[in-house]
Amino acid sequence: MDTQSYKTVSANAATVNKEWLVIDATDQVLGRLASRVAYILRGKHKTNFTPHVDCGDNVIVINAEKIRLTGKKWTDKVYVRHTGYPGGQRFRTPKELLALKPFAIVEEAVRGMLPKNRLGAALFRNLHVYVGAEHPHQAQQPTQITLNEI
Repeated sequence: MDTQSYKTVSANAATVNKEWLVIDATDQVLGRLASRVAYILRGKHKTNFTPHVDCGDNVIVINAEKIRLTGKKWTDKVYVRHTGYPGGQRFRTPKELLALKPFAIVEEAVRGMLPKNRLGAALFRNLHVYVGAEHPHQAQQPTQITLNEI
């Protein structure tokens, strides 16, 4: 019988093709930037996307200190963390966090959009955020992309 055969291709660690991409965060809105970066880290833009495999690309975000927040989020948004001790809840606004660790705002936004399991931790290790336009990953020959390309 002449019938077409369709097979579902499932990626694994040996068959995944990982690339290096550079994204410039200058004047990008934080949430839109983070959602596109998480999408790329997860590998959902690829045809062989497999939900339980790290098939995403390595992403380098430069100029992390030049992101944009809309409205009054610079002063009204609050990042909450806990030291682990009684009464150890600590609060910071994005303005305070930008002065202390400018890359942390982008990292936290992307981390919140990744899965909360071992796969999410592995995907997060593929993200590299830098202040300024320089990064130490020239040997990987990264490709410069804009967010509208994905």
